Amino acid sequence: MTRGDDRSQVAAEVTASDAIVIENLGFAYPDGRVALRDVTLRVAAGERIGLLGPNGAGKTTLMLHLNGVLRATSGQVAINGRTITSATVRDVRREVGLVFQDPDDQLFMPTLAEDVAFGPANFGVTEPQLAERVSTALAEVGMTDRAARGPSQLSGGERRRGALATVLACDPDILVLDEPSANLDPVARRELVETLQQLTTTMVIVTHDLPYAAQLCDRVVIMDAGAIVADGPTGQLLSDDVLLARHRLELPWGFRLP
Repeated sequence: MTRGDDRSQVAAEVTASDAIVIENLGFAYPDGRVALRDVTLRVAAGERIGLLGPNGAGKTTLMLHLNGVLRATSGQVAINGRTITSATVRDVRREVGLVFQDPDDQLFMPTLAEDVAFGPANFGVTEPQLAERVSTALAEVGMTDRAARGPSQLSGGERRRGALATVLACDPDILVLDEPSANLDPVARRELVETLQQLTTTMVIVTHDLPYAAQLCDRVVIMDAGAIVADGPTGQLLSDDVLLARHRLELPWGFRLP
């Protein structure tokens, strides 16, 4: 492992700068399939990391632990110093926003504005604060002029940014994005990168898209077979052809790291 070989460093006392602390996390699905094995990871507040790995590596399973959609078989996850338990999970879900790969999972109301209002309203936000949340979130993703449109009237890139707005309106401390660049054309891809680069929120970006991780993240974490196998500076890990090949990852032909 490139960074954090000494697991005791990660298990040390949580500090005010820690947004996410995962300690010895293990998880098995009901059919007995082990998806996470002794995962230990620390993400600082304001940090933006890429979570990389081949299909079946455990990336999405780990992502779903970050706001309690899935609960650990062993070990623990702490968000802003608060361990996720039955008593804390609702508060944690206010702090960790998940942006799923398919925007249809988050866009289901007649208009985009109603979709963006849905989450904060569910958390008890009322007018006039609710309208302010919607307006601010749409402005952050450059979608103010699309507020009255339905999901079917939006392009793929617009729907992806609209889904991001539904999460931003909940004012999370941490954003977790699952394959944000999937199925986007080059312009929509660039527009989403520019949107994400402007945000100061702590981010975990789950992706197969290594150039996307290189554009957005100073640090990447590589998973395989349910475990973290490398953790370090983006340029260092993505220039290690042997490491990438060992875990079925590769940069596109001709791509140059920044």
